[in-house]
Amino acid sequence: MEKLRRVVKEIAYVQDYTKLSTLHQSLIPILSLASSLYRVVLSIRHYLYHFGFFSKHRLPVPVISVGNLTWGGNGKTPMVEFISSWLADSGISPLILTRGYAGGDEARMLTRHLRGKAVKIGVGANRAATAACFFKRHGYVDPRDYLVEGKWHEQKEGSRIDSRKVGVVVLDDGMQHWSLQRDIEIVMVNGLTPWGNHQILPLGPLREPLKALGRADVVVIHHANLVSEHNLRDIKLMIREVKKSLRIFFTRMSPSHFFEVGNINTRIPLDILCNGVVLCVSAIGSAKAFVQGIKKMGTLYVDQLDFSDHHSLQDTDIEIIRMKLKELEDKFGSMPVVVITEKDYDRDPEILRHLSPYKVMALCSELQIIPCRDNGDDDFKKLLKELVEGMTQLHVLLKLFRRKSMRGCMLFLYYSP
Repeated sequence: MEKLRRVVKEIAYVQDYTKLSTLHQSLIPILSLASSLYRVVLSIRHYLYHFGFFSKHRLPVPVISVGNLTWGGNGKTPMVEFISSWLADSGISPLILTRGYAGGDEARMLTRHLRGKAVKIGVGANRAATAACFFKRHGYVDPRDYLVEGKWHEQKEGSRIDSRKVGVVVLDDGMQHWSLQRDIEIVMVNGLTPWGNHQILPLGPLREPLKALGRADVVVIHHANLVSEHNLRDIKLMIREVKKSLRIFFTRMSPSHFFEVGNINTRIPLDILCNGVVLCVSAIGSAKAFVQGIKKMGTLYVDQLDFSDHHSLQDTDIEIIRMKLKELEDKFGSMPVVVITEKDYDRDPEILRHLSPYKVMALCSELQIIPCRDNGDDDFKKLLKELVEGMTQLHVLLKLFRRKSMRGCMLFLYYSP
């Protein structure tokens, strides 16, 4: 199964099918048929939601969705962490809703990174039901409490907002989760491999056609620091063709330090890899950016072993890794170091200890907004603030309409700035 996934991924990101092997080319008709069927199912599902046959659940607080159009490696979870941390620092307690796919490695990583902040994390496929449980247990903040004369002011200690209550929901991987209404749609794009062969799953990497970008409020091009200006310009032009008014931001993953597997509290400086031999092992959506980042650390040589996204390492995988490490050791005359991502560590930290006596280290990184004209860190937060303010007022209106208080609605519209 792992080999088949790798073959499908290679097909999805190649531009010229004639360069593929016979095995790869033999799979294209099957994948093309499956892709056509998927497109039909997607269209039917869209229309069922559009015409109200399937209902969309609205939560009592604003919902910020962070999603993407292609399969993994787009920086969704780091962006969810970035937004949630900023909300908590601003005095609003967010609830992160994540599916917890493949054992919940992303949820565990978020829990570690956000420990000590007023952030709650709900795991479950049914996001509405998960949110309802948290609202029942902790309560939620009336959206009007954010606003002072229609504007959201950051709260300080001793403010009237109860930090134990949920103020905003941040929906991880939410773009295709249509059963839950969202107020802000942020779409992440992997700048290194934005659309692949432009085909729908499983022939290509697209979960939806590119026209779905029209639903977005903000598009973020991730790993932009590893992409040429020419390619960035092409990506932006393609996005603008779908929706001219979209605000586009750029992000990167900034490495901070390593920690050694078995001792998570260690902070090992990045220069430890200088002139060293490294084997990058990962099971993430896009290993390209991870490996490129390690190569920039002054290493002597970098090799890699990639598994499919969310893959849990088995004993057979450990043996394959050991064989590769032995090859590198014989070739360079020194013991190589294994480097993994935090996501790989959180998936199964115990099995990685079986690689002893080889040292295994996890790379810690954080998402950063890359300044570009008027699209920097402060501009991104300012835009989110404005969108939350607008959606908060909309929530108040909807609440008044549900109470059938037309007089209250008219007063709200009259006095709103």
